[in-house]
Amino acid sequence: MKNGRRWPDCDADIGRETMTKIAFIGLGNMGGGMAANQAKAGHAVAAFDLSAQALERASAAGCVAAASVAEAVKDAEVVITMLPAGPHVLKVYSEQIIGAAPSSALLLDCSTIDVETARKVAGLAKTAGYAFADAPVSGGTAAADAGTLAFMVGCDEGDFARVEAALEAMSRITIRAGDHGAGQAAKICNNMLLGISMLGTCEAIALAEKLGLDPERFFEIASKSSGQCWSVTSYYPWPGPVPTAPSNRDYQGGFATAMMLKDLKLAQDAAAKSGASTPLGAQAEAMYALFDGIGHGGRDFSAMLQMLRGRLSDLNPA
Repeated sequence: MKNGRRWPDCDADIGRETMTKIAFIGLGNMGGGMAANQAKAGHAVAAFDLSAQALERASAAGCVAAASVAEAVKDAEVVITMLPAGPHVLKVYSEQIIGAAPSSALLLDCSTIDVETARKVAGLAKTAGYAFADAPVSGGTAAADAGTLAFMVGCDEGDFARVEAALEAMSRITIRAGDHGAGQAAKICNNMLLGISMLGTCEAIALAEKLGLDPERFFEIASKSSGQCWSVTSYYPWPGPVPTAPSNRDYQGGFATAMMLKDLKLAQDAAAKSGASTPLGAQAEAMYALFDGIGHGGRDFSAMLQMLRGRLSDLNPA
């Protein structure tokens, strides 16, 4: 019984043989939509977050609110976490999940954290007898809500089929990147590339405008020529050409600048530790840090266009 509501008996629920008992920890901008899609798929989802409002939204979406992490995970077959940073992940797993969840449970961390911490948590889980995967995501809040995220997974090869099945309700594609930590490595590298390509897209639009070229006409050209990239075709930072892009909503929602900055910091830390040369990644980090520092960390990262245009005043108050 969870807060007066009973978790369904999966074995007895005729017609729902695939129902799984899932504990979902972390119901923020990404986790809330992800947990809702697990419930929508017919799974029994016990959800926990420190925010009462987040728990209310999860309950409205079909999840069962738990009073603590320990309560959420105690009967779980799958535990999914979506937490802010590495220290949170290490603390929650080492102090609240490992030992509280059944040892048969599959543990999936979908947070974006450093590779070293991901491998440390994997080691703790494996020592305690759990199957664990780091499975960070790409796609932003729209994909989290729609159940069309891309998952980059680091896990033992023999566990991947089980991981893929557990993520199915939230996923457009799930790819095993390699062993533990490889999912985080893929996410960090992918988002560094994204941050750099978005800056290039914004610079090109700002220059096109200065040269008298209509940015919408530039989209028609760049999206069909050698400048084509995801930042152009799927997330164009000028309003109009891509109706679903945050540029049509005053850069609200989407992928916050502060989150892109977090990922770029992880990439630069990884580069420093591994001896990799990432000069464009370093410049991208500096640019997003500047945009965040002047108060636009909550804006979608494509709002960088307005700073490069010298038109920050065009952004409505957040």
